[in-house]
Amino acid sequence: MTDHLTPAQRHLVMSHIRSRNTKPELKVRKWLWHHGYRYRLNVKGVPGKPDIVMRRYHTAIFVNGCFWHGHHMEVRGERLEVRGEESKCCKIPQTNTEFWVSKIQRNQLRDQQNYQLLKDNGWQVIVVWECQLTPDRIERTMCEVELQLNEKLLSLYQTHNPIVYRQSEENSNLPMAAEELIKN
Repeated sequence: MTDHLTPAQRHLVMSHIRSRNTKPELKVRKWLWHHGYRYRLNVKGVPGKPDIVMRRYHTAIFVNGCFWHGHHMEVRGERLEVRGEESKCCKIPQTNTEFWVSKIQRNQLRDQQNYQLLKDNGWQVIVVWECQLTPDRIERTMCEVELQLNEKLLSLYQTHNPIVYRQSEENSNLPMAAEELIKN
């Protein structure tokens, strides 16, 4: 099927596609906020400028559109190939295919570099895909995100060395308050 829009019209349509405050991102943010999680948005100092940054959890959350980031697509040679049966969430346009394949490959490469840089610096990276936020899947997806956040928080506290309190020798013979009551 050929494009029914002129190049100028197509450019105008494509220029209106947002990279912030998308519907999938708003769904994730709303769920997190209503469940008591606080976060920062698009922090420039964090590699990849994640959609949601949770410093307390040392976690960066990316809410990716299936088409723009090639969900269920992988690079094979110089082509993107769809993998698995779950490929219904996106497909490559049949017009200007080389451009789109190249664009998606660049996006995937940039994403992997950013994820690795974050992981190397001790950050947890969570990627939420647009297709995981349908009404029948959003609760399960966000519960999995919550589980990962809690596991990360627990691991941060487990590495902390607790303070061991030692009782001085002069106070070691003192009875506890409950012991005095029992003796009387």
